[in-house]
Amino acid sequence: MNKTYAYSHDPIKFNFAQTIERFFVEEIPLFKYADKGSNLILKIKKSDMSTFKLITVIAKATQLEQRDIGYAGLKDKNATTIQYISIPKQYERDVVKNLTTEKIEILEKFYSKFPIKVGQLKGNKFSIVLHKVSKEAKASIEKIATEMIEKGIPNYYGYQRFGEDSRSYLQGKEIAHSGKKLKGAKEKLLVSAYQSYLYNEWLSERINISKTISKNKVEDAAKILEYPLELVKVLSKQKQFFKLFIGDDMQAYPFGKSYFVQNFDKATNEFQGHKASPTGLLVGSKVPRAMADAKHLELPYDDNELYALKGDRRFAWIFPEDLNLKYNEESQELTIDFYLPKGAYATTFLEEIGKFSLKPKVVRR
Repeated sequence: MNKTYAYSHDPIKFNFAQTIERFFVEEIPLFKYADKGSNLILKIKKSDMSTFKLITVIAKATQLEQRDIGYAGLKDKNATTIQYISIPKQYERDVVKNLTTEKIEILEKFYSKFPIKVGQLKGNKFSIVLHKVSKEAKASIEKIATEMIEKGIPNYYGYQRFGEDSRSYLQGKEIAHSGKKLKGAKEKLLVSAYQSYLYNEWLSERINISKTISKNKVEDAAKILEYPLELVKVLSKQKQFFKLFIGDDMQAYPFGKSYFVQNFDKATNEFQGHKASPTGLLVGSKVPRAMADAKHLELPYDDNELYALKGDRRFAWIFPEDLNLKYNEESQELTIDFYLPKGAYATTFLEEIGKFSLKPKVVRR
């Protein structure tokens, strides 16, 4: 799978491992919860447990059906996480009494008129401990991470999306092209992996285009890309790294209405001001495509046979926030804290810093 890094610094060495001791994430709800309502909202801290496993445990403790338990987003097993779960209020006593595992701690309780639904999430706060960080590497990480806060990063899907062998998307493609209705969560997840693969490939190509324009003279970039010289001249005048094309689908950031790029001045000003960002296609049956030049760039990564999912559009470029670093020179441990909007991967942020894949190597026996 191709991946083009946006920033031009040299690779930075550090040790990363996604474990409950070194990887912390906390959900930031889309809105504040009230003090009354027919739904109990649980703020839960868990470790060594996926969201699906958490729901299974709560269902067993309350005798609820899993479909009656609400959550906003999925959290990994190999982490210490804080997330919000909703259940009908009348099961409050059962959940408090029977939820006894040491892996789960109820931090706070709220109430709401409505249950939590998937996607009702503003973003996530991360705190990640990196090991084997030299003093020089710490300085480099701080410099480039600060620049990323200011200028943003590509919003790639992380390696977690594609399975242990990074090839689950191939199964998804086969299922999508079969024309059959999806059966169960596993098939949907596999087709989503194919959807994400196409998006990542498109994003990598757009980053490559932007990099070519940024690093070369206009005449040279036009030859490399085989674009008209006048087009490259217009694109090169854009101050931001990620170049916008006529017809790009822009969306108000971090959420809001979309519009197609017709006026470069308006779009680039909003993009540079973190008020809007271009989006990429998540292929499906009911999703708008880009227009004009942007559609031409999107077409190789479209698939009109993938209609089992509705589809969506995803921010191509996002802006991390709230960066904070704590360094222990003696142990060479660097704790890096930051915030990302929903759907973004912390590992993507770290990979852009380090310029190497964080995916654990699969040991074959």
